[in-house]
Amino acid sequence: MTTTVGTENQMNDLLGNLLKLEHDAIAAYEATIERLDDAESKAQIESFRQDHNKHVAELESHAAKHGVDVPKEGDMKQYLTTGKVALAELAGDQTILKAMKTNEDDTVQAYEQALSNSLSEGELRATFEKALADEKRHRSWMESKAA
Repeated sequence: MTTTVGTENQMNDLLGNLLKLEHDAIAAYEATIERLDDAESKAQIESFRQDHNKHVAELESHAAKHGVDVPKEGDMKQYLTTGKVALAELAGDQTILKAMKTNEDDTVQAYEQALSNSLSEGELRATFEKALADEKRHRSWMESKAA
């Protein structure tokens, strides 16, 4: 699925939508942890979920600096991200991780777009770069496990 997150032209919208995306990702990771059978994969997914929690904390810090209202949960997309995982459970761990990989595709795209955004500068840019590196690492691991 293609996302427009990261292309906003107002700081309030940019940070707000990235935070919603992160909350959606955390919900999908929680759904994944509940459904995976493999303990090693569960542990890795939990570590990735913690990365997303760090992204939320960093984005909330930037939001406070810019006077942006902070969403405390995702949006309707959460039902799509967690729903894919729930349906994939029927086919096993590999399919669950394939579903999660598609969620990571959206998150990678969002941070790539945020980095290209004219609002991205200074500390905010560094936060986006770190988050993008994390998302690419998550996606790469999922690709290798889901193959």
